[in-house]
Amino acid sequence: MPKCLREVLRTIPPFTRPLFLCGLRDLTAPRGPREDESIHDFFTRRFGKELADIVVDSLCRGVFAGDCRKLSLRSCFPFLHEAERRRRSVILGMVTGGGETPLIDSPLIQRSKKERWSQWSLRGGMQTLSEALEDYIRQKGVEVHKDTPVEGLEIGGDRRWQVRLPHGSIAADHVFSAVPAAGLSRLLAPVAQPMATILHELSAASVAVVNLEYEGDILPISGFGHLIPSFEDRAVLGIVYDSLAFPEHNRRGTASTRLTVMLGGAWFESSLGDPDKVPLEKLLNLATEAAATQLGLSGKPTRAITNLNKSCIPQYTLGHWKRMENLFTYIRQNHLPLSLIGASYEGVSVNDCIYNAKKSVYSLTGC
Repeated sequence: MPKCLREVLRTIPPFTRPLFLCGLRDLTAPRGPREDESIHDFFTRRFGKELADIVVDSLCRGVFAGDCRKLSLRSCFPFLHEAERRRRSVILGMVTGGGETPLIDSPLIQRSKKERWSQWSLRGGMQTLSEALEDYIRQKGVEVHKDTPVEGLEIGGDRRWQVRLPHGSIAADHVFSAVPAAGLSRLLAPVAQPMATILHELSAASVAVVNLEYEGDILPISGFGHLIPSFEDRAVLGIVYDSLAFPEHNRRGTASTRLTVMLGGAWFESSLGDPDKVPLEKLLNLATEAAATQLGLSGKPTRAITNLNKSCIPQYTLGHWKRMENLFTYIRQNHLPLSLIGASYEGVSVNDCIYNAKKSVYSLTGC
């Protein structure tokens, strides 16, 4: 991708023409007539097929582990949909701003804006976030039931939920569900079949994550990482250069190179096989081969961790916005004391999940 304005004005491989021409196309293209379209169709229409095939395809593999030809622009990138709707041009819509005002603010958020963070991490890993939340609410007198699967949901005439657990049940005035849509679909089937049917339609992709560590500082380039368009390699989504992206996590003493290789996603079954049957050794071999062929790291890693995350990233396919509208309408019309939060509905990132949970609490409490 271009590093400066001069590079936007000239042709840089793998592109066959200057990228500023893509911007000119957006400024003159008419507003799209459809309520929803695939991300690939949207960018092809507004910026050209080459940008869609190379940049957008890779971006969607990195963010959603998904196929931009199937993912919904309106649901995955609502700010782009809104920018075109308001100003016809995506570029003009983005420059002139707009959209909803964030509900969340704090000294840490203000610091991130001032220092212009592009990413963030936690020194003890992401699990420290959930552990800190648990400690905080326990101090407030909240009961926490860990490793306790919900076996059923029932709602009585008093509009209160009975949440069935392996050893009893809990009565609840209101339920905030952050479980994946497929799990909630099974729980709601007896009491809200129309909702269960819609939830069952929401799919998710499986992703294998392989962490590799090599002796020495041996990366041939600097950066956050790289993503791979699907026409080059369907199995390998991309590689994050962890030791460069988050040097705070590097070990003390001798230098090492840490990588995260992401595999599968929407192409898991077609390129790697059944997630329930694929050997972890196969995934590790693919990851080390990718590090060797793409980055020249030919030696064996000194340490490797392979995790297979089944159905871990929801896929907002075409029509997702309408399915969400139907879900929320059903909840409202049937006066269900239920809030849908988590990655299945309105954003897959950790930031999205935090933001939407906060919104749900605000809408319920009014404060």
